[in-house]
Amino acid sequence: MTGTNAATARGSTVRLALTSSVAAGVEWYDFFVYGTAAALVFPHVFFSPGLSPLVAQLAAFSTFAVGFIARPLGGVVFGHFGDLHGRKTTLVAALMIMGVSTLLVGLLPTYSAVGMWAPLMLIALRFVQGFAVGGQWGAAALIAIENAPDGRRGLFGSFVQIGVPSGVILANVAFMLSDGTMDRAAFEAWGWRIPFLLSVVVVSLAFYVNTRMHESREFVAAAAKRAESAAPEARRGSPILQVIASSWRRILLAGGAFIASNACFYVIITWVISYGTTQLGLSRELILGGVMFGSVCMIPALLLVAAASDRYGRYGLFRLGCMTTGLWSFAFFPLLESGTPLGVGAAIAVGLCCVAMMYGPQAALFAELFPAELRYSGASLGYQIGVLLGGGFAPMIATALFAGSQNSLSVGGYMAVTCLVSLVCVSWLHGHREASEPVTSVRTSRRRGD
Repeated sequence: MTGTNAATARGSTVRLALTSSVAAGVEWYDFFVYGTAAALVFPHVFFSPGLSPLVAQLAAFSTFAVGFIARPLGGVVFGHFGDLHGRKTTLVAALMIMGVSTLLVGLLPTYSAVGMWAPLMLIALRFVQGFAVGGQWGAAALIAIENAPDGRRGLFGSFVQIGVPSGVILANVAFMLSDGTMDRAAFEAWGWRIPFLLSVVVVSLAFYVNTRMHESREFVAAAAKRAESAAPEARRGSPILQVIASSWRRILLAGGAFIASNACFYVIITWVISYGTTQLGLSRELILGGVMFGSVCMIPALLLVAAASDRYGRYGLFRLGCMTTGLWSFAFFPLLESGTPLGVGAAIAVGLCCVAMMYGPQAALFAELFPAELRYSGASLGYQIGVLLGGGFAPMIATALFAGSQNSLSVGGYMAVTCLVSLVCVSWLHGHREASEPVTSVRTSRRRGD
């Protein structure tokens, strides 16, 4: 390959990774804008005014959890079609579904207008959001990873992972601008709708991806191999059933390994907003600003840890992330409860950077567990199982624990327990790493020390 052709190929690979990152960022914006609204607005807008503040908050967080319940279903459906028909097609479909469903949330009538129909419609649209994001991660991550240069899968996979803090930043900026430019009555009457209506951008991005993004090289090669296979069952078999039959232990361990980063992340960026404003009396600007600052810090942390995983190995860094996050969970709340900008910012930023030690190498780690022809199904299913068990119920569990104990130490203990569970699972998963060797070069594996 000539120097010009090599430079062109590298440029194309970087553009694919950046496009995947942008797609993940706007998709996560849509998903997280709901979480912010559930903490700040939905208890007053979509539920009966006769409910106590605690019950209304639990009800709002329960609709938040519905999206996580739907995510494994999205992972199964999109994984099946993504392994058979390509990552690009499923990414476009996920973006379209997410954009439209989020836009419709911004148009929903409130409880005062239609009564119980309001929360029921909210739940239905949240389910659709979860279904869409359940398919998005696998498509965006694999497009980046399967086009990555040799030995750089961790770094290129992290381009999609930074879509998460990017989405948090965008969602909180949208709410801060809406909340800061109008009085409280106007914000709760109609201003909260603006961040949801902005999801029209996601629909536009779906059209861009459909026309400008290329399919991943490894999928094209796997599809060609499958088409040439002499065995009819190899062409007709369901990828999701095949990967469950051959790799169900790895799928479950991958899901367990992902519990901690999800649970701790959603406590930090969702439950803390409600806790900080209602229990600690902190201003919305301070707590949202702390979440945004922490998310900004998380982006370079993800990139650095993921790049380090290409050199030093993914499992060791992942385990270190479990341990540091578990320890920090006990320092997190005393700092937050100081009520100072420095304390709030430090608590959230360090917490999210500890989570990044798990989340940064996670995309490449999961992708390397499965062969290309089953990778979308296997990686997505493991990811979404971890999301369901770790993230979906974390705000509700944190709310219930604090209500029962009136002490944030119980929530810190919950975060530490999830870290212990993930530490055990990723250690067991490391014992099965030999199954991932065919998808990485021998030279790369030896350099990483995996």
